[in-house]
Amino acid sequence: MRAVRERLGQQLFLRVAGPDGAAHAQRIHGTPGPRWFEPDSPIARVHGDAAMFIGGIRAVLLQTLHPAAMRGVAEHSGYRGDMWGRLARTSRFIAVTTFGTVEDAEQSVAIVRAIHDRVTGTMPDGSTYSASDPHLLGWVHAAEVDSFLRAHDVYGVEPLVGAERDTYVAQSAEIAARLGVVDPPTTEAELAEVLAAYRPELRGTPEAREAVAYLVLHPDLPLLARAPYGVLIAAAVGLMPRWTRRPLRLPWLPVSERTVVRVLGGLATGTIRWAMTPGRDERVLRKA
Repeated sequence: MRAVRERLGQQLFLRVAGPDGAAHAQRIHGTPGPRWFEPDSPIARVHGDAAMFIGGIRAVLLQTLHPAAMRGVAEHSGYRGDMWGRLARTSRFIAVTTFGTVEDAEQSVAIVRAIHDRVTGTMPDGSTYSASDPHLLGWVHAAEVDSFLRAHDVYGVEPLVGAERDTYVAQSAEIAARLGVVDPPTTEAELAEVLAAYRPELRGTPEAREAVAYLVLHPDLPLLARAPYGVLIAAAVGLMPRWTRRPLRLPWLPVSERTVVRVLGGLATGTIRWAMTPGRDERVLRKA
C-alpha cells in the first residue's frame, strides 16, 4: 500500500508540477523575503488545499464557454499536445503569486502579461480578440475564483466561513488587478454579479466542446492514475451550473452528483493529500 501511495504521489506531482516541480517548489517556499499574503490567510488555505485539483478542472470547463477566451486557447495554446505542461505552468503561477516572494510574484505577473500581449486573433465574425483585453481577463479571473471557492466549500479541509470568503475574493482580486483586470470583484456578492453579467456572452462553441472532450477523454495518464482522475472530472462537472451542461454536452445527474460523486470526490482529494504526505516532493504539490 505504501508503494502504491508513493507511486500515485509521484505521478500526480510530475503531471501537475512538471518534471522540475520540486526545484520550483523549493524556490517558491524556501526563498526568504516578504510575501503578498500571510501563510494562514484565506487565499493560502484555498490555494494550498487538494480541492484545487477539482476547482482547477471546473475553472477550465467554465472558461471554455466564452467564445473569445476559447478561441485564444484553441489558436495559441498547446492543450492538445501539452495539456499537462500547460497545467504545470498555470499551477506554478498560482503557487508563486500566492506563496512566493514579492519579487518572484511580480516577475511571474510580468511574464504572463507579456504572453497575453502576444495572444491576439480574429473571431469567425471578423471581430478581434486579445488575451490582454481587461474584459476577457475579467471573465477568466471570475471563473477561476468562483471555481476555487466552490470546490473548497465542498472538498476542502477547512472551508472558509463568514468574512473569510470576502477576504479570499479580495486577495484574489489583488493578483487579478496586477494582471490587468479592471475593478475585479472584492466580495462574494460582487463575484456573483460579475458572473451573471457575463452570462449573455457565453455559449458552447465547437471549439469549447472539443476542448472539454479532450480534457475528459484524453488525460494522458498512467493506468494507476486514470480512475482517480475520472473521479476528479466527475466531481468538477458536478459543481458546474446546470445551465452549462447542455452547451458543453456534460451530463446532468443531480442525485448522483450530490451523493455518490461527492463521496468519491472526497475520497479522491483525501487520497491526494495522503499521497502527498510521505516525502518532501509530494508534500509541496499541495501548493504547486
